[in-house]
Amino acid sequence: MYENFFEFREKPFSLLPDPSFLYLGNKHSMALALLQYAVLNEIMVTVLSGEIGSGKTTLIRHILNQLGDDVNIGLISNTHRNFGELIQWVSLAYGLPVEGKDKITLYQNFYQYLIEEYAKGRRSILIIDEAQNLDVEALEELRLLTNINADKDNVLQLVLVGQPELRQKLKLHGLEQFMQRVGVAYHLKPLDREETDHYIRHRIKSVGGDPDLFEPVALRFIHHQSGGIPRLINVLCDSALVYAYGERRKRIDVGLVHQVVQDKIKTGLLATRKNYTNDEGTIIPPQDQDSVSGKTSEKRQEKVIPGAFSVKKS
Repeated sequence: MYENFFEFREKPFSLLPDPSFLYLGNKHSMALALLQYAVLNEIMVTVLSGEIGSGKTTLIRHILNQLGDDVNIGLISNTHRNFGELIQWVSLAYGLPVEGKDKITLYQNFYQYLIEEYAKGRRSILIIDEAQNLDVEALEELRLLTNINADKDNVLQLVLVGQPELRQKLKLHGLEQFMQRVGVAYHLKPLDREETDHYIRHRIKSVGGDPDLFEPVALRFIHHQSGGIPRLINVLCDSALVYAYGERRKRIDVGLVHQVVQDKIKTGLLATRKNYTNDEGTIIPPQDQDSVSGKTSEKRQEKVIPGAFSVKKS
């Protein structure tokens, strides 16, 4: 809708994981390096955790795009509490038939499949997204799958991707043997303020837009309201672009982002960040004091919430 107005080749802030937009700040660069190391060195179990929307799936898809034909990938991306038999999902992930087969037969078929793939010079990697939903029994079954080996080589690698609860679950009693097999583990933290600025500019530049489209104070406000979570950053930036398009504005300032945030809070689509609100719960847009002409009056200073920044009203 707004692509032509801003001269974009495509939308820069889609909510779908897209490796072509991958921004490699310090945290995501480290996560990517560890994933690459784990895959190339055939680490038995790798764990990648992070908050919802932190970019875990995008990293995984980037890795998948780099792998050659000598790697056989099985992907399970929709775990839930009523997950059912793990071996059925594992078999389906590799395209193996499951209908009418009991659990023992499924395990035997999967074992034979892995050995045959190994004999062809192909190693197998099983990636499980949203792995925090797996129960202790399912995780123990995964550990048993890693016992399959040929000569001195492991024929199956596991990559578990999940929310922070995954890390806590792996510490539960009964999973000690599983934890001993984790060779690489990394928790992907949110972007800091500087990384958020670079992330937004990077995505706009990637589609041929002006990287300075968002004013500096607007970038700061987006970081605060999103908490540095890439998916939330995308939500706010995409909405801001829609609002700017509707008002035929070629540059996005903090006032416009403030309007976006207020509207989303009213509809329950965004949580209020307390240290930028007044007593009535209304969002106060941040703005550097130096950007306000002259010294702020004592009366105006009284309205500033500790830890927040005032905004000059016209």
